[in-house]
Amino acid sequence: MHNISPFLRSPMTDLTGGIHSHQMLGRCQMQEMAMMDCLEAYGLDRGLVKCNYLVDDFRECHTNAKQFKRFYAMRRERDRQIALKKLTGDKMYCSPLIDSY
Repeated sequence: MHNISPFLRSPMTDLTGGIHSHQMLGRCQMQEMAMMDCLEAYGLDRGLVKCNYLVDDFRECHTNAKQFKRFYAMRRERDRQIALKKLTGDKMYCSPLIDSY
């Protein structure tokens, strides 16, 4: 995650820094605050090593990469089973149960 700190610091970057923040009604605001507190405590260079788990948590919350990979793997498996004729008829595309969340 190399885009945490701007390449060139100026008063303009300080004024516009909040635009890229998740603090205004963002779903990742708790992860971002924990990450930024840790990076502020250790500094950027040392913080990227010591706070790597927080940076990874924030990145996952922001991008949903693991969730998408899981969804894609489940879809591939269902398509594979359909191709092998293990799933046919109504079982091919079944709807989730109402209380499955």
